[in-house]
This record gives sequence, C-alpha cells and structure tokens, in this order.
Amino acid sequence: MAAWREYFAFLSYSHDDKDCADWLHRSLENFHTPREMVGRESANGKIPARLTPIFRDRDELPASSDLGETLNTALAASRFLIVLCSPTAAQSRWTNEEIVTFKRLHPDGRVLAAIVDGEPFAELPENECFPPALKHRFDAKGALTEERSEVIAADLRDEADGKRLGFLKLVAGMFAVGLDELVRREDTRRQRRLAIISAASVAGMAMTSGLALFAFDARDEARDQRREAEKLVGFMLGDLRGRLEPLGRLDALDSVGAKALDYYQGQDKGTLTEEGLALRARALTLIGEIANLRGDLDGALARYNEALGGTGEALRRDPDNAQRVFDHAQNVFWVGALALQRGQTNVAEARYFEYKRLAERMVELDPDEPEWRLEIVYAETNLGTLMLEENQFARAVKAFESAEEMANRLVAAEPRNRRYRVMVTESLAYLSDAQRSAGRLDQALESRERQLALLGSMASEFGNDADLKRKSMVAQRMLGALFVMRGEPDIARDHLERAVGFSEELRGIEPDNTEWLAVTAGVQTELAGLLLATGDLDEADRYVRSSCEIARRLVSQDKSVVEWRVTRIGECLKLRAQSAAHRGHDDEALSLAREVLTLNAESRKAPDPQAFLWTTPMRLLVGDQLAGANRSTDARIHWSAGLAGLEKFGSHPTAQSWRYMLLRRLGRDKEAAATAARLDAMGYRHPNFLKARRSSMVSA
Repeated sequence: MAAWREYFAFLSYSHDDKDCADWLHRSLENFHTPREMVGRESANGKIPARLTPIFRDRDELPASSDLGETLNTALAASRFLIVLCSPTAAQSRWTNEEIVTFKRLHPDGRVLAAIVDGEPFAELPENECFPPALKHRFDAKGALTEERSEVIAADLRDEADGKRLGFLKLVAGMFAVGLDELVRREDTRRQRRLAIISAASVAGMAMTSGLALFAFDARDEARDQRREAEKLVGFMLGDLRGRLEPLGRLDALDSVGAKALDYYQGQDKGTLTEEGLALRARALTLIGEIANLRGDLDGALARYNEALGGTGEALRRDPDNAQRVFDHAQNVFWVGALALQRGQTNVAEARYFEYKRLAERMVELDPDEPEWRLEIVYAETNLGTLMLEENQFARAVKAFESAEEMANRLVAAEPRNRRYRVMVTESLAYLSDAQRSAGRLDQALESRERQLALLGSMASEFGNDADLKRKSMVAQRMLGALFVMRGEPDIARDHLERAVGFSEELRGIEPDNTEWLAVTAGVQTELAGLLLATGDLDEADRYVRSSCEIARRLVSQDKSVVEWRVTRIGECLKLRAQSAAHRGHDDEALSLAREVLTLNAESRKAPDPQAFLWTTPMRLLVGDQLAGANRSTDARIHWSAGLAGLEKFGSHPTAQSWRYMLLRRLGRDKEAAATAARLDAMGYRHPNFLKARRSSMVSA
C-alpha cells in the first residue's frame, strides 16, 4: 500500500441511520490494533496502530462553502469507503453519488458495507439495502460496468453478526486479514487489559487467604464420598455412553444423562469442584443432544446454554487445563450447530471461530495429545461447512482437503482408533460435497467412493452399528445423486435404493430420531426426482408421498428448523408440482409452484442457502405455463427472476444446468451455448439437461 492518505476511511450514510453512524465512527476512531499486528505488511499495505482519522460528511462539511469540492477532496483523500446500508440509504441520491465518486477515483480502492436494515440484492425493491453503485464494478478508467461487485459486508443487526463481530469484520476487511485471526488477537488484547485491572486486587485477597487453612475430618470423609460418586458419574458419561451410542437408542442415552444429572440436582453449584462442574455440564450436553435429535430445539438450546455456563466457570477456575478447554469447546460447538440448523449463519460463524480458537488453545497447552489435534480437524470442518453455506466452493474444498490430511495423520499414528477413522470418512464426505458444488464431478465421485469403502471396512471390523449405517445411508444417497449428474440413472437408482434400505433399518431401531428422519426424506426426494426424470411417474409419486409425510411430521415438532420447514417442505411441493406437470395437470402444477415461491419469500429471514434447487425449477415451470397461455411478458419476468437467483452459485453444476434452460427460454443463445460447454467440460449429463439440449436442437 502507498502512504496513508489524509483520511483512513470515509463514512457514508443516510440521515436516518445517524445513531448507528455515531457508534461506528466512535468505534473506529477508538480502536487500537492488537500490537502483534501493527506494522505487518498485508495486501492493503502496512497495518496501522489506529484507524484515524475517519471522515464524516455531516461533521466535516459545515465549515465549507463548497459542498462538491469538500466531498471530492475527502473521497480522494480516503483509503476506504464504508457505507451504512439500509433501504433509506439505497434510495439516497447522495449516498449513491459518494460511492460512484469514490469508485471512479479509486478503481482499485476498497468499499465496505455495514448492513443496518433491509437485505442486499433483495427481490422486492423496498427491502433493498445496497445503493445501486455498490452492486457493480468500475473499470480501470473509472467507468461503470455490468459486472457484479463482490462487496465485503458486515451485518450489524443483533440477529446477524451483531455490532462487535460486524465491526471486526469491517476492520479485518480493511487490514486484509482473516476474521478469525483478528478476533483471536483482539480477545487476547482485551484479556491483557483486564489482567492489568484485576492485578491490583490480588494483594488484598492475599491478606484473607489464611482463613481457609482449617479443615475438619468430617469434611474429608464427605470429599472422599464425592470423589467416588463422581467416578461413577464419569463412567456413565464416558465409557457407558460410548458403548450405547452406536446402538442409536435415544431412550437409553437419555436415561444415562438424566441419572447423571440427578446426582447434582439440589447441590449448590458454587460448592462443586471443577470436576463436578465439568461432569454436570457433560450430562446437560448429552440431554441437549438427545432433545435436539428428538426435534426439541428449544429444550436443547436451554440445556446447551446451561452446560456452557458450567464449563465456562470450570475453565475460569482452571484456565490452563486442556480438558476444561475441551469441555467448554463442545458446548460452544453445539450452540453454533443449533444456530446453523435455524438458519442463523452469523451466530454459527461466531461460535465456530470461537471453537477453533479453543481447539488451538488445547494444542498449545498439550501439543502431544492427539485428541486435541482431532479438535483442530473438527474446527476446520465446521468452517468448511460455513464456506459451503456461503457458496465459497473453492475455499471449502481446500478446508476439507486440509481436514482430511490432518485426520489421516492421526490414523497413521493410531490405525485402530475408531474416532480418527470416522473423522477421515466425514472429511471425505464434506470434501465430495464441496467438489461437486465446484463442478469437479470426477473428484467428487472418487471421494465418495473412498468414503464408502472405508465405511465398509469399519463395518466389517467393528460391526455395522447404527452410526455406520447412518453414514452409509448418506454416502449412498450422495453417490446416487452424483451418478444422476453423470447421466448414469441405472447405477444412480441402485445406490439410492440401497440408501432407502439403510433408512428403513434405522427407523426400525429408533423411529423418533429426527436426524435420521430428515436424511430419509432427503433420500426419498432424490430417488423421486430421478424416477420423474426417467418417466416412472407412479413409483416417483410413492416416494413423494412418503417424503412429504415425513416433512410434515418434522415441522409439527419444531417450525424453527430451516431444513425441515423450508427445505423439506419446499422439495416436497416441488416434486408434487413436477409430477402434476408430467401428467398434464397444468392448473395443479401452477398452483403448487406458486406455493413453493411463496414459501421461499416467507422464509427470507432464515433462508435455505440451497433454495435454488427447488425455487429455480418452479420459476421455470411457472414461466412455461404462462408462455403456454400467451403471457410471454409475465413468463419472461419469472425466467429472469430465476436466472438472477442463480448468480451467486457460480460453478455449481445444478445451478449451471438451470441457467442453461433459462437462457434458452430468454433467447440468449450464445450465453446458453457457453454454459452448456462448461457443463460438458464437467461431465454433467443429467437426464433433464440432456432432454433440454435435445429440445433446443429440434427447435433450432
């Protein structure tokens, strides 16, 4: 970076967002960069110690008689532009003009967005929070282009990033460093500051410590009894749980957690030892996991948060104990995982970064313990799943490749360790999903086949228990989906029917396990989609009815789970609409398709990141129905909306396939041909895509 300009950043905002602008301006100018980062060279140059000064037009302009000259000078003298985004800002002429001017002055400059209200790239104009100039790139000559801009955005709302994490996202963007590093460094800086403040009170505490020197024999006896009881509780939550989990029986596991927790009921938590606090928290975590699997997410979250308080207290008492760090990290993970289930990706992201920091702390405290290194693998996997959610497919592939490599190193050191071997299979599963989304179908197939081979080997060695059956069910389903994409429907159907077989076995073991039910519904929709594509309508309808019944049952248990309320119901409605269209029931198909689109609009606050898989074909179907009714203008609106919704999914082969079909209908044949060429290069030969290709050749 060149020498810093007069202003570190220019803060642009609408008058309605003044309160947030006041807070952000104050936070930026009061921020002290963690000392380990000061002076480091980054992609944006040397990292400064302070982020000053910040230009605010409402503060700086009154002294000037020339509004235009002052703004232009300030924009030219600012390294970064930070835009507070809201529907009001999106409609503000002046906010948009400030963005245009900055981008023309700094084609290579950095523009960051801080969302206060509304949604970026919203379908409804009144909800849009990005000003028009924010959405497009400017070329090296400062001219506006049609190319969509990649905006570094932080969502300052409480239900999203929140102010602290959102603020650090903005700083990380300006420093060109990873958010996880900045969060970790900032936490360390804050802890140092607290340590200085608290040091002054230590001397006073030392004067009273002599009062604790007396003990009684009766107290020693009670302590011995407590140790014996805690050993029994530890066995129940450790070895006994480990033996019961592979059986998949929720009632047995719930009983273990409840009995362990009973021991601590009525005891003053302030008198519990660190071990007692940790064991009580492990019992709460187990009960939370069972509640989660039964679809009681509110109950699960309450247990996880209570456990989090216990492990946090145990860690506070013994901060250099790696086991205490581990116990706390498990509850941090579960709170994040539950947020992800509910579509709260920003909450999940914050928790997953905290989990990674705790995993790194474990290794720092005890580098020779392989179990702590396994936590690093889990942390990488968690962050990779977030990258998938955000459609960062290439980054996700790298994260999962790293996780698999680390897991394989653990297995090489302990070949008989089941947990390490399971982690290799899970890393391969995530890697395959990321490779598929990135359009690397051959690699995705290879990774899934490797996973399935390892699961088969483990089943022979350890017995094919419920956990291995669940993993095999998912692997068979995803292999089936990959073979559909490769244009091999017979092989695909074989894998999907094997997955159905596993699902029936699991439902016989534990019919109330909602995780298994959700996966079963996914298997059935995958098979139903294949059967519809190959013309076996009656058999397809049988699986559609079954998957819809499961979806309704799941939603009746908890409407907050995005996968159940949105994805499963959306897939059910989509398949019913497609089946009706195949049978020539146009009115029914149109009604169901509109129901799908309404469901997607209503779920905007907690969206399904993969919603395009079921909304885009409905846009296509509605458009086709309208075109058949000689309503070509309305048809083009739906086709165009479907196309716009695919932009952020990049290389995903299914998105590219739907893109091809929509481009053909919109008459953009050259773009359609280029898209088809990309799909050909991937080896993508889905029956629906091939049918569309043949249809276009006939019409040509």
